[in-house]
This record gives sequence, structure tokens and C-alpha cells, in this order.
Amino acid sequence: MTQLRTMTFTAPVIPEKPQSLVAPSAGLNGCPWHDVKALLRQVGLRPTRQRMALGWLLFGKGDRHLTAEMLYEEATHAKVPVSLATVYNTLHQFTDVGLLRQIAVDGSKSYFDTNISTHHHFFVEGDNTVFDIPETDVVVGRTPTPPEGYEVARIDVVVRLRRKS
Repeated sequence: MTQLRTMTFTAPVIPEKPQSLVAPSAGLNGCPWHDVKALLRQVGLRPTRQRMALGWLLFGKGDRHLTAEMLYEEATHAKVPVSLATVYNTLHQFTDVGLLRQIAVDGSKSYFDTNISTHHHFFVEGDNTVFDIPETDVVVGRTPTPPEGYEVARIDVVVRLRRKS
């Protein structure tokens, strides 16, 4: 028997002041460089020059959705000497420790979200842009029962959009 899943969508609401991706900490003082160093130490990552520079590019501009290639291009323009492989490795390290959230939009493209709060995403096909859908605007009903020994970690909804002709 097929289980029905109910999803309710409303118009996208882009909050005026998005939630910060990282919980406030006594070690943060508003200086992006200092705050990146404190965040890396807080999650157990050594603040190397490359992690610091990439963290500053990622977290210094508010909530964003970036691919590794986009971050590599920003780093190149900012004269940060990193390879694309280092960018990929750093993004995955940041994701593993909870500083980023990875969003898979298709088999070959992943975006990394600096907003790790619970929310879903719109993906605009053709433009290759991602933007947030507030959690309250998506209702997922009757999630499947996970196999024995597993639990649902999170549910990600990516709604694909295309421009009307």
C-alpha cells in the first residue's frame, strides 16, 4: 500500500533579518576574522590560514548559498591562495562539524548553506540559484518509518522552480 505524503507550500518569505547560522557564543565579538577563529576552535578545527580565509569569505556576508566553485572564484578574486580541492575539503569539514549545511540539488551540484537552522529551499532551474523557504511554509506529513536501528536525521525539501514563459 502506498503511503501519502502531504506538503503544503505558501509564497516564499525572505526574512528581513535572517537567523544566524551559528549559535551565539561568549567568544564572538562581531569582528568576522576573530569570530571565524572562535567558531573553528569551538567546533574543534584548527584555525589554519586557509580555513580562516575561507571562513571569513563564507560567514562574513550573512546567510548565503554557495557551491565550491563559487567560493573558489571569490577566494581567487580576494587573492586567497587555495586550490579547488582545498575549497571542497574545507566545505566538507565545515559541514561535518555543523557550521554549514549541504544541499544537493541534483546528482552533480551541491550548494552549501551558511544558515543551518531548520528550513527548506527553492532552486531556480536555469539560473542555478537557491533561496530559503521558512520551515513554517512547508508541512511534511507522514514521514516514512526508518528501518530498525536508524532514525530520521532531517528532512530536506528542495522545490524546483522555472520562470514562466
